[in-house]
Amino acid sequence: MVEQSSEVFIVGPDEAAAARPSSADPTTAETERKLAEVLAGVVSAEHVPVDSHFFDDLGANSLVMAQFCARVRKRADLPSASMKDIYRYPTIRSLATALAEVVPAPVDGSLPVAPSVPAPSPTPAPRPSTWRYVLCGTAQLLIFLGYSFFSGLVAARGYEWIAAGSGLAGVYARSFLFGGLGFIALCGFPIVAKWILIGRWKPREFPVWSLTYLRFWLVKALLHANPMIFFVGNPLYVLYLRALGARIGSGVTILSRSVPVCTDLLTIGSGTVIRKDSFFLCYRAHSGRIETGRVTLGRDVFVGEKTVLDIDTAMGDGAQLGHSSALYRGQVVPDGERRHGSPAEPTRIDHVRVAPAACGTPRRAWFAIAGLLQLFFLYLPLAVGGMYMLFTQIPALGERLDAATPAITSPGFLVDALVLSLALFFGFVVLGLVALFTLPRLLSLAIEPDRVYPLYGFHYALHRATTTMTNIRFFAWLFGDSSYIVPYLRGLGYDLSEVEQTGSNFGSEMQHETPLLATVGSGTMIADGLSLINADFSSTSFRVSRATIGPRNFLGNNIAYPAGGRTGENCLLATKVMVPLDGEVRTGVGLLGSPCFEIPRSVERDSRFDHLRTGGELRRNLAAKNRYNLRSMALFLFLRWLHTLALTAFALASVSLYGVLGHIVIGAYVAITLTFTALYFVLVERCVAWFGRLSPRLCSIYDPYFWWHERLWKVPDHYLNIFNGTPFKNVIWRLLGVRIGRRVFDDGCYLTERTLAAIGDDCTLSAGSKIQCHSQEDGTFKSDRTTLGAGCTLGVGSHVHYGVTMGDGAVLAPDSFLMKGEEVPSSAHWGGNPAVETTTAPAHPDGVGAAAGTYSAGSNAATAS
Repeated sequence: MVEQSSEVFIVGPDEAAAARPSSADPTTAETERKLAEVLAGVVSAEHVPVDSHFFDDLGANSLVMAQFCARVRKRADLPSASMKDIYRYPTIRSLATALAEVVPAPVDGSLPVAPSVPAPSPTPAPRPSTWRYVLCGTAQLLIFLGYSFFSGLVAARGYEWIAAGSGLAGVYARSFLFGGLGFIALCGFPIVAKWILIGRWKPREFPVWSLTYLRFWLVKALLHANPMIFFVGNPLYVLYLRALGARIGSGVTILSRSVPVCTDLLTIGSGTVIRKDSFFLCYRAHSGRIETGRVTLGRDVFVGEKTVLDIDTAMGDGAQLGHSSALYRGQVVPDGERRHGSPAEPTRIDHVRVAPAACGTPRRAWFAIAGLLQLFFLYLPLAVGGMYMLFTQIPALGERLDAATPAITSPGFLVDALVLSLALFFGFVVLGLVALFTLPRLLSLAIEPDRVYPLYGFHYALHRATTTMTNIRFFAWLFGDSSYIVPYLRGLGYDLSEVEQTGSNFGSEMQHETPLLATVGSGTMIADGLSLINADFSSTSFRVSRATIGPRNFLGNNIAYPAGGRTGENCLLATKVMVPLDGEVRTGVGLLGSPCFEIPRSVERDSRFDHLRTGGELRRNLAAKNRYNLRSMALFLFLRWLHTLALTAFALASVSLYGVLGHIVIGAYVAITLTFTALYFVLVERCVAWFGRLSPRLCSIYDPYFWWHERLWKVPDHYLNIFNGTPFKNVIWRLLGVRIGRRVFDDGCYLTERTLAAIGDDCTLSAGSKIQCHSQEDGTFKSDRTTLGAGCTLGVGSHVHYGVTMGDGAVLAPDSFLMKGEEVPSSAHWGGNPAVETTTAPAHPDGVGAAAGTYSAGSNAATAS
C-alpha cells in the first residue's frame, strides 16, 4: 500500500514489499494478465513478471511507460492508467489492484463527485471562416499602422518643440513637459479605449476573429504596451487597475507582470499578495472562443509564484494558494484554508512566512509619489532630452539633421552607422557587466538577510532595484548553456561552491529575487526556467533569505525553488515540479508533479553516456564544448550587433529623410523596424538550422549535435510576443519551420523546437503555454516530435513535453504538464501535473458556492488518498 502525505507521495520498503505479494487476488488476475501482455508488447519481451518493478527490475523509463499507458487506454477491457499511477504502483500486480479498487476523491475540498459524472458536452463553437480570419488580421494591421504613424507624428512634433528650446535649461524644461504629457497620454489612452470600446466587462463568450474579439484584442494590446507595467510592485499599479474597473481593496501588493485584461471581473480584498509570474487574466481562450469570467480574492489572500487562477475561481478571506499551483474553473478555496497543486488540493503549509510590519497608507502614498517624481523629473527628461542631445550634439548626426538633401548615399553614412552602433551595443555590454558585478553588491550592504523590512520604503526600493538589474535576459542568453555562465553567476553573487564543470551547468533563462542569497551545490545541473524565490512577502513586509539547492541535483524546466525547499543531495526535480516545503529532506530520489511525489532518480537509459562525464573523456569533451560555445557566443554578439547596426541605419536614414518626407518617415520607422526585426531573426534561425528540419535525437551533451542545438536556442525570440492574438503569429511560425494549420489562435504560446512541432487547424494556444520538444536529464539530451491535432486547446500556463500526440479536439487544462510520450485521445479532456484524463462537472455561473465545478481525475488511482 502507498502512503501519502499532504505534500509528497512516499514509496518505502513496506510498500515495495506489498507490491510483490506471493499470490494475486483472483478478482484482479485477469487484469494482471492483460496488463502484463500489453507491457510485454511495449518492451518487446515474451513475458513480464507481474511482481517485477517497472524501473528497477525491467529497466523501463517514463517514455516507455507512457506508451504502455496509451495502449492500456485504447483497450476497452482495461481500466485507464496514468503516469502518476505507474509511479505510485510500480508493478503489474499493485497497479491492477489499485485500478480495480480505488474510488475517486474530490481534490478541491468541495462535495464528492460520483465517478459516473460525465464530462459536459459544451455547445461546439462554429467553425471559424477563413474570410473572417483574414479580415480580422487586416484590421489589426491597419490599427497597428495607424497607431505607429500617429505616435511618430506626435514624436516628431515634440522633437521640433524641444529643439526650439534655448540652452540646457530650456531643453530640460521642454523635455520634462513633453515626456510627462506623453507618459500620461500613453497610460490614459488604454483606459479611455477600454471604457469606449468595451464599457464594463461581463461574463460572456465570443468567437475569435470576430468584431467583438477585435475590440478585445485592441484593449489587451494597449494594456500590454503601456508603460504602467514598469510600476508592478508599486501602489500606483493598483490604482491603475482600479481606473480600469478592477475592485481592489487597500494594502494590496501585486508583483506579477501578467496584466489582467477583463479588469471589471477582478475583485481583490484588502491586504492580499499576488507573487510574480501568476496569471489572473479574467479570460481564457478555449476551443476557438474567448471566455471571460470572474476572479475573486478575499481579504488577506496569498497567491504564490507561477500560479494560474482560471476564470470563475474564488478564494475566501485569509486563504492561500502555494507556488506552482492552479485553481481550475469553478474551484473555490474557503475562508482561512490553504491549497496547493494543479489542480489545487488541501495542504497544511503556511505560505506567508514573514511577520507583518508597519506599512500604512501614508507610507504607500509617499512611495508612489517618490516614484512619480523620479520618473517625471529624472528618467523622462533624460530619455527624451538625451535623444535630442544624441541627434544634435554629435557632429555627424547634427550635420545630417541640418542637411537640406538626403545623405543616405554619402560615403560617411555607413561609417556613422557603424561607429554609433558599435558604441551603443558594446558600450552596453561592457558597462552593463561592470554595473551588474558591482552595484548589486553595494546595494546588498543595506539589506540584512532574514530581517523583516516594511514594504514601500528605502530597503524595498533597493531590493527591487537589485532584482531588476540582475535579471536582464541579454546576459543570461549570452552566457547560458556554456561553462561561462558559472563566472557570470558568481559575478552576480551566486554561491556555487566547488563547481563540477559540465559545460551545461545552467540554462539561458534564470531569475531570482537577489543573487547574493543563492546557493547551488557542487555537481548540480539546472535547465531553463528556474526561479529562485529567495524573498518572502506579506501585504506589509518583506524578507530576503538564502535559497539553497543541494549538490548533485538535476532541475528540469520551469521550476520555482523557494527558500527552505526540502530537497537535499542527489535529487532529480522534474519539469514544473512543486518543490516541497515540509516533511523530511528528500535525498537520492526524483520528484515529479504538483504536489510532488517520488519517482526513480535515474534509469538505465539515462546512464548510457556517463562514461563521457568522467576522467580524460570529460576533459577532452569539455574543452571541445567550450571552444564551440565560445564561437556560439561570438556569433550571438555579432548577430545582435548586426541587428543594432540595421536599426541605427534606419534611424539615421529617417533623420536624413525627415527634411524631405516630413513626419511620415518618423511614423514609418516603428512599422519598418518591427517588420525587419521579425524577418531578420527568422532568417538568422533558419541559417543557423541550415534551412533544414530537426530530427529526433538521443545523445550525450558532449555530442556536437547538442552544441549546435544549444546555439539554435540563443536566437532571440522575444519579438514574437507583439504578434500574439493575430494571424501574423502563425505566419512567423511557418517561416520558422513550424508545421501549423489554418486559423490557429495563438495567444502567447512558446515553441522551443519549431521544426519538431506540428499544430493542426483551428487550434487554440493560450497565454503562457509551451510546447517543448526536448528534455535534458543530467548528461543526456533527448528530443522528439510533438503533434497537436485539429481543434486542440492548450490552457493558460500549460506545458507539453516531447513525443506527445494530442488527438483532434483534445483539451489540456491550465497549468497542466503533459509528460513525454503521452497520447491524448480525440476530444479528451486532460489536466493536472502530471496531466491525466479528467471529467469536469459544470461550473457555477458565478464561480462561488459549494462544489462549484468540481474537478476529478478520470483515472481512479490518480486521486487515491
